Amino acid sequence: MAAVRKVLVVGGGIGGMSTAIQLRKAGIEVDLVEQDKDWQVYGAGITISGPTLRAFKTIGVVDQIVQLGFCADGCSIALANGQVIGEIPTPRIAGPEIPGGGGIMRPVLARILSQATLDAGVSVRLGQTFVSIEQAADKVHVTFTDGSLGEYDLVVGADGLHSKVRTTVFPDAPKPKFTGQGAWRAVVPRPAEVIKPIMFMGHHTKAGVNPVSQDEMYLFFLDKRAENTFIKPEAWAGLLAEELAEFSGLVADIRDGISAQSRIVYRPLESVLMLSPWHSGRVVLMGDAVHATTPHLASGAGIAVEDAIVLAEELTRDDSGLEAALTRYQDRRRERSRLVVENSLRLGEIEQEGGSQEEHQQLMRSTMALLLQPI
Repeated sequence: MAAVRKVLVVGGGIGGMSTAIQLRKAGIEVDLVEQDKDWQVYGAGITISGPTLRAFKTIGVVDQIVQLGFCADGCSIALANGQVIGEIPTPRIAGPEIPGGGGIMRPVLARILSQATLDAGVSVRLGQTFVSIEQAADKVHVTFTDGSLGEYDLVVGADGLHSKVRTTVFPDAPKPKFTGQGAWRAVVPRPAEVIKPIMFMGHHTKAGVNPVSQDEMYLFFLDKRAENTFIKPEAWAGLLAEELAEFSGLVADIRDGISAQSRIVYRPLESVLMLSPWHSGRVVLMGDAVHATTPHLASGAGIAVEDAIVLAEELTRDDSGLEAALTRYQDRRRERSRLVVENSLRLGEIEQEGGSQEEHQQLMRSTMALLLQPI
């Protein structure tokens, strides 16, 4: 086992909480700092793929996700008019009793993980982040925003797309780039006939629905946008309805019922990918801090949870030392993360170009098949 007894995790999102949980299972003392004093996430749904369910099973929270979300097998591909043109199978790789995919409200998932984090014995400090990180040969000295000091064997940067840890420790690292699309999400009632995800392919856009509970589902829509422009929240409902004009059938029914009460969320899609290095001395990155992707493969959260699992495994594998453990972690995760980021970006390009739906489907199928492989 690498000589790691105390770790600081910066960031209390899905990846950060999963990292903290797995490290505590190994008997490592963990402090987690999260700058949001309320530890909240925005209220849209999230799609959870089979590989992600498998990862959450390792973390120990899959039963709660199945109970409080909505899990099912398969995903349908349809045209903008609702005509189904293909199916993507979702094997039950998390276990024969767990469906191949699912959806859940993000705040519900956050509550599940935050409770698991506290139950694991993680010391959580909210409304806090770091001011400085100074490395010595055998320790990392951290100054926090409340003026307190901490000494750690390892610091994990799990602070997302605009990671402060990344910019502090890797000043020459790639910066997030706008992808030419924005993601819209809205929470709407679930019709009884919607029992699995459905994606609707428009000319230059894509919409879809995914159940997140017995009563609700979420609509997602990816637009085409030349620039990363700010959109006022009060304009979201009207603009989303306009964007969905080309769709008919189920999506049109949803469009006609959209209002300011539909819990709409919009965010521009940005991406970043660091191929190497993922660590410098005793500071390492994980999740969106090192491989932020777009939602086209529903795998961004999943590969962050996988990072957490692999990082904990490598830190506790043998006594070859911290440098060797962090190098093994990067080597195990780099290609899988690159696959998700780059293939997600290609799917977005096909949608924006009005490209081949056959290529789009084939790329989704082949990538998902690869993600079924062990991590």
